[in-house]
Amino acid sequence: MNAEIDREDGGEAEAETETESVAESQSQSETTPDAEVDAGVTPDADADTDALDEGEWVDARHLLYDMVSTPSVSGDEEAAAEVLKAFFEAHDREVWIDEVGNVRVPADDAVLLTSHIDTVPGDVPVKIEDGVLWGRGSVDATGPLCSMAAAAVETGVSFVGVVGEETSSRGAWHLVEDREEPDAVVNGEPSGWDGVTLGYRGFLSGTYIATSELGHSSRPEENAIQSAVAWWSRVADFFDEERDGVFDTVTTKPVTFDGGPTDDGLAVEATVDVQFRVPPRLSIDDVREVAEGELTRGGVHWNKPIPPVMMSPRTDVARAFRVAIRNVGGVKPRLLRKTGTSDMNIFAGTWDCPMATYGPGDSDLDHAPNEHLDLAEFDSAIDVLVDVCERLADD
Repeated sequence: MNAEIDREDGGEAEAETETESVAESQSQSETTPDAEVDAGVTPDADADTDALDEGEWVDARHLLYDMVSTPSVSGDEEAAAEVLKAFFEAHDREVWIDEVGNVRVPADDAVLLTSHIDTVPGDVPVKIEDGVLWGRGSVDATGPLCSMAAAAVETGVSFVGVVGEETSSRGAWHLVEDREEPDAVVNGEPSGWDGVTLGYRGFLSGTYIATSELGHSSRPEENAIQSAVAWWSRVADFFDEERDGVFDTVTTKPVTFDGGPTDDGLAVEATVDVQFRVPPRLSIDDVREVAEGELTRGGVHWNKPIPPVMMSPRTDVARAFRVAIRNVGGVKPRLLRKTGTSDMNIFAGTWDCPMATYGPGDSDLDHAPNEHLDLAEFDSAIDVLVDVCERLADD
């Protein structure tokens, strides 16, 4: 899930994957990406691959193992895309890879299943122990991706594996520009097999730039560096408010700060790269207006924003998940909202159709060095997705 990064330039920023119950609005989790490890994948020769041949969804388990064993860091998804494409070809589905690298599987548009192919860097040795698959992407989001691929084959609905979600979301942006709106969307990210995510905060980033005349340090006038510090302090103070849960709060973060004399020695320049997480109670414009209203010098160059999203629990998609989760496991479904950002934000900002985000796995393990997925949970998620797709196709 791309909650952890600068969505415009791909630079790493804060980790923010807190999950809140829609019913209780209570914070559940927060993780920090393992940014120091390499991007390789190391399959374990002694892995208990016999577990792949257990249960109803044998082909899906093998796809999951093959995909997790194939490096797919953002920007280098080609090999994994070919593995995914071959899975659909083996099941006689029309499939192609589009110009940005998305794996496209057109069919019944009663529901579009979509998740991301790419992962963050990190060498988590691929192994299976006691029915649990370890490896980078097993949770975020190769597990959700492969569960959706299996459900798409089983039910005949549309599927897209998108690229670049962990950086610029280039796959999702291309998709909303290149195809018509489906009747419903299920986006793939870990929610746990018995949970469904209905909301995400939005994302706004930009660069503040100010210059001032270079003068002696004894002069009382504020220089560009002081202006930058003062501006950001005012903005952060404005959004420093007490609310119930992080989800309803605007999170403000300075990412980089740089300042000093210009190359010609005639001026002082200051730049600050800033990020905002925007709750659905506000719009991107609301936050931008506050930030610009606090300017006394300089200006802000804004990057392409990602709007917040909060879907009603009463949509056809949400209802289908509630029924399916009860049918599969006999448990009460968990309705979630997350403090980060996902491709569902992009889909909801363009397509006027019901949608939700779903997938097996514990989002606390997103980007973690111990990322792993229980194969029994993976199977249960496929059962839920098949039930959901059949219900939506029958409506």
